[in-house]
Amino acid sequence: MTQIFETVEGLRLVAARSDRAWRAWGPYLSDRQWGTVREDYSAGGDAWTYFPHDHARSRAYRWGEDGIGGFGERHLRWCLSLALWNGRDPILKERLFGLTNEEGNHGEDVKELYYYLDGTPTHSFMRMIYKYPQAEFPYSRLLAENRARGLDEPEFELLDTGLFDEGRYFDVEIAYAKAAPDDILMRVRATNRGPDAADLTLLPQFWARNLWSWQPGMEKPALRRDDAGGIFATHPELAPLRLSADSPDGWLFTENETNLHRVFGVGPSEGLFKDGIDRHVVQGEPGAVDDRAGTKCAARFSLRLAPGETRDIRLRLRPAEAEGDPFADFDALFATRETEADAFYAALQSSITDPDRRRVQRQALAGMLWSKQLYHYDVREWLVGDPGQPAPPAERRQGRNHDWMHLRANDIVSMPDAWEYPWFASWDLALQSLVFAMIDPDFAKNQILLLVGDAYSHPNAALPAYEWGFEDANPPLHALAAWRVFEMDRDLTGRPDHDFLKRVFHRLTLNFTWWVNRKDANDRNLFQGGFLGLDNIGIFDRSKPLGGGATLTQSDATAWMAMYALNLMRIAIELALVDETYEDMAGKFFEHFLLIAAATGDGVWDEADGFFYDVIETPEARLPIRVRTMVGLIPILAVAVLREADVERLPRLRERLVFFQQNRPDLWRLVSHWNEPGVGRSALLSLLRGHRLKALLRRMLDPAEFLSDHGVRAVSRAYAEAPFCFPWDGRDLGLAYEPAESRSRLFGGNSNWRGPVWMPVNFLLIASLHRFHDYFGPVFTVEAPTGSGRKLNLREIADELSCRLIALSARGPDGRRAVYGDSRLEQEDPHFRDHILFYEYYHGDTGRGVGASHQTGWSGLVALLIQQVTES
Repeated sequence: MTQIFETVEGLRLVAARSDRAWRAWGPYLSDRQWGTVREDYSAGGDAWTYFPHDHARSRAYRWGEDGIGGFGERHLRWCLSLALWNGRDPILKERLFGLTNEEGNHGEDVKELYYYLDGTPTHSFMRMIYKYPQAEFPYSRLLAENRARGLDEPEFELLDTGLFDEGRYFDVEIAYAKAAPDDILMRVRATNRGPDAADLTLLPQFWARNLWSWQPGMEKPALRRDDAGGIFATHPELAPLRLSADSPDGWLFTENETNLHRVFGVGPSEGLFKDGIDRHVVQGEPGAVDDRAGTKCAARFSLRLAPGETRDIRLRLRPAEAEGDPFADFDALFATRETEADAFYAALQSSITDPDRRRVQRQALAGMLWSKQLYHYDVREWLVGDPGQPAPPAERRQGRNHDWMHLRANDIVSMPDAWEYPWFASWDLALQSLVFAMIDPDFAKNQILLLVGDAYSHPNAALPAYEWGFEDANPPLHALAAWRVFEMDRDLTGRPDHDFLKRVFHRLTLNFTWWVNRKDANDRNLFQGGFLGLDNIGIFDRSKPLGGGATLTQSDATAWMAMYALNLMRIAIELALVDETYEDMAGKFFEHFLLIAAATGDGVWDEADGFFYDVIETPEARLPIRVRTMVGLIPILAVAVLREADVERLPRLRERLVFFQQNRPDLWRLVSHWNEPGVGRSALLSLLRGHRLKALLRRMLDPAEFLSDHGVRAVSRAYAEAPFCFPWDGRDLGLAYEPAESRSRLFGGNSNWRGPVWMPVNFLLIASLHRFHDYFGPVFTVEAPTGSGRKLNLREIADELSCRLIALSARGPDGRRAVYGDSRLEQEDPHFRDHILFYEYYHGDTGRGVGASHQTGWSGLVALLIQQVTES
């Protein structure tokens, strides 16, 4: 993998450490800006209804921009994207359509077909494809069908309409190449897949983000036609640019400002507004656009494509002083950048021989790269309101995120899914950083440092969870991510970045203390983290108080904290090897881990069942919730191997270990020592000794419980026929195995941990099995699958689980991809079958993709699994 830095793209990454010019432009527009918390100025915090899709074409955004195949400057002061019209739609197709949380029978859901195919870390080359029906886009039908369906029914998708059955659609590929950091080439390649000639209007759009409406006195940017037939673009904060289009039918101009009459029923009905190009092209309003100037423009290309015909349109945005024909070297530059991208991935994938696995990995990484966006959100400004704008309702001052007025985000951030979840989530971001570390370790380190920095973390040291509730707690994975990214960066570059590790360590020690002080209600080293990103995993909402003086001690929260302590210990040891002042911190986190491990014995571990459970604690009793879910498997993740060679170099840490051995034998016996069986003179730190580990693996590897052909399920399949029932507070609360779409709206319709396979926890389980194997070695074997009579060591089990997860996306022996289930078009059609979607989670029995369809935010971890399996 170190060969990637010897490629042209790799050399750009090296140069970008001191000169970030190549990162100045990228796919930084959101796939959905409407319906976000940032754009919500309502009293009650109903973001979906305050700024719906119907408003988006007419209403200027406050905090960002969106578009199809969008590409923009770092702060989105200038933006590019594509609009389309098939001559039948009631509105211009400018952005991706989808249903809100209340409209979909399983929650919010994008109802479009688009695929991220390629990209490089500096965005020197990016490519995606959008599939556009030739018939009228079925907005109303998608809404009506899904509203009419219940939770027990599948979602009604765009493919279910039949519009694609005869190939009556356009494949529209959107690609960008950079001739230089500020010289952007845009190519749109449209193909008619249908049996008849069809009309298509392409409208690549260029506009200035509206900042002047929120910043009184700001000089407006300007777009105007020049004598050469292009567009001269001036911005008060940027150097002038010129946009050229290759033989358009003409240019259309309007203003990126709200059509107050259409949205709010006030103001003039005529004029130049954000929806002017839509009103002109679709509605035929001649006065809706100008032909010379504005802050938003589009080049119009009216195409008639014969069956199977492909046409390219070309645009170029470059410095205004550039001379010469902008399209003379256009095709050659595109070919060069694509060749460079191929060379970069050839270096990365040099050990991967399977071409389909290479395709899966490259598209997973493309999804990660396309899902970067500008995340701009100043909570204080959002709560107080802007000068010259209507004051927000007073209720907001005590509403969502009111206690996070310090948060000032204005960064390029990796999104979990740029349509479904166009905002960061702290544990998603930690996992996303691991994938980015494969190809761009500097960006990965930057993402980890973001949330622990002053602009994001709370003064009390809490990390923000996500914009719907910054105060929620996500699993504390930043220490794990920091350590793994440090290791990957060192392996790639040959240089250990101890400065990065020190910066993140100092911040995380504060956050660890916040957890101890805020989430350990009884000071017993047993934790009550809340819902912890696991949505519908429990029998009730774990974020809300139980009432009656009861608390919920959580198996997963306790395990996450044990894991947190071990990862901080490992970081402290690494730093202590080069700076002895960190030795005491290594001892501190070693001790804290032992205290948590000791507490689990009588706290959340059930010896009779051989499983971990959440426990309701009241003044009178302790009530274990004996339901077998992922909550009980997460303790496997708290594991580290301590090398004697490291301890021998750290005398104060060694002294601390001897103290525990002599004075706290109750805690010392929790450690598997280096004088016991282990590989390479090492000690095992884990919530599980051999007995507990085998007990949990017996359940986890049982096909009748957690093990599916596609990974480890979130809930035991035993509850498919006999749902779990728990009496509480006069009610019988239940939990059933639900392998796919959720039948509970506990956290909204599109949330389900009751049975599907989730990539992130599977990935973490696999990583932990590798660490256990590092200690036990090949002699430690368990039956896998349970009941098969086959014995495997822990590395072999980890590799088999990895292959099951990879097989979700990769073609099987029958040529089918599990992710696409029974979808004939996606399984068989040559124009679909090699375009791969990465879902939020996967059907626990079949592997079909469920939930958010572009969740490379954490299902992109498959890219790392492919690399690890290949190199193991």
